[in-house]
Amino acid sequence: MKLKKAITLSALLLIFSLLLAACSGGDDGGDTDSTSSSDTGSGDVKTVKFMHLWPEGSSAKHHKVVNEIIEQFEAEHEDIKIELEVLSNEQYKDKITVLSTSDELPDVGFTWAAGYMEPFVNGNKFAPLDDILADGLADEFVAGTLEAFSVDGVTYGLPLELNITNVFYNKRIFEENGVEVPETLDELIEVVEVLNENGVNPIALGNRDAWTGSMWYMSLADRIAGEDDVLTKAINREISFEDPALIKAAEELQRLVDAGAFVQGFNGLADEEAKSMFTSEQAAMYLIATWDLPNYTTNEDIPQEFRDNVDYFRFPTVDGSGDLNSYVGGPGVGLFVAENSDVKEEAKTFASYFVQQWGEKSVADVGVIPATKVNAESLDLPQMYVDVLNDLNEATNITLYADVQMSPSAAQVHLDMIQALFGGEVTPEEFAETHENTLASEE
Repeated sequence: MKLKKAITLSALLLIFSLLLAACSGGDDGGDTDSTSSSDTGSGDVKTVKFMHLWPEGSSAKHHKVVNEIIEQFEAEHEDIKIELEVLSNEQYKDKITVLSTSDELPDVGFTWAAGYMEPFVNGNKFAPLDDILADGLADEFVAGTLEAFSVDGVTYGLPLELNITNVFYNKRIFEENGVEVPETLDELIEVVEVLNENGVNPIALGNRDAWTGSMWYMSLADRIAGEDDVLTKAINREISFEDPALIKAAEELQRLVDAGAFVQGFNGLADEEAKSMFTSEQAAMYLIATWDLPNYTTNEDIPQEFRDNVDYFRFPTVDGSGDLNSYVGGPGVGLFVAENSDVKEEAKTFASYFVQQWGEKSVADVGVIPATKVNAESLDLPQMYVDVLNDLNEATNITLYADVQMSPSAAQVHLDMIQALFGGEVTPEEFAETHENTLASEE
């Protein structure tokens, strides 16, 4: 995937240069944890510096699994030691940018995809990783995940986590109202009409956080376009955003709005409010990514009775079009290797090892969906996790969230236009034209 340039590296460095003084004396005052392996400079032992953002205090399960993988790696590679530094999320983002100004990045660290990663790639800070993918490792990843960490066809990150978007629904509400899981958009609208007639809120949506509405638009575009990923192509300027499929997706979204698909006042509700409506059984459906799986399976703060009533279905087809094995989603963090690392080969060995070990451990011990394929049947997991993992193993494509693909300024225009489209303030044609003009202006 050819990603749009979000911001130049020089701009990033200028923004964060003032943070040098704050970071130079360590990371006191925050949720940090810094440890170092022994024998870091003795004999033939090579030291790989590794920085991650899962502190024990706030991410205990993640932290524990990381330490287990490091211990196992060092036992199997006696000539390599891992020197570890752990910071909280925002501290990590600040420090990793500051370190890049003086070419002092850790040998292995975390990065995000697309717009976040590209300035580091353009500044020659991250090493290409296609060489370690060539021996079969690439086949271990779910389709579409590596592309999110690629620039101009070269891979610079190994994704660790993955989320895809599905429609979660309340089985009890469906049964009580005599409706079945829809397979097409027309059937979904029929379900909406029945629920409205019976005084039931059909779909919870908090579109004040417009990325939620964007997931509806993207899902429609994905189904209408079929195998031709027009949204990504439009963002990458391979085609116009005024492509008929992207206009039709906007038309179908407004058809859902006009049918009364979403809860009243959805454009003024936050996503957390919509989530609460669904979990308190005030709405029958809720489209969200799989980061919410614990709420429907293992989260003891959510009533068991509700969790027992939740299932999901894949986004319906539109006029018979669309691959049900194609999803809207995106990876979370991924591993990078520093281009100027003095132990680059050892760093690549560790990064490759880590991502392979992370797969089953992450879902079984942490409860997150990994970006690598997992044999769900071999693990003792809630059925919904098994179903999602099986879906991912069969996935043909994952289209990265639009606002993640775009530059920050274009992403804001996109989100503003999503709200306007849902609110009926713009026509589908105006929606597409505004996107086209915004993206074209950045070329």
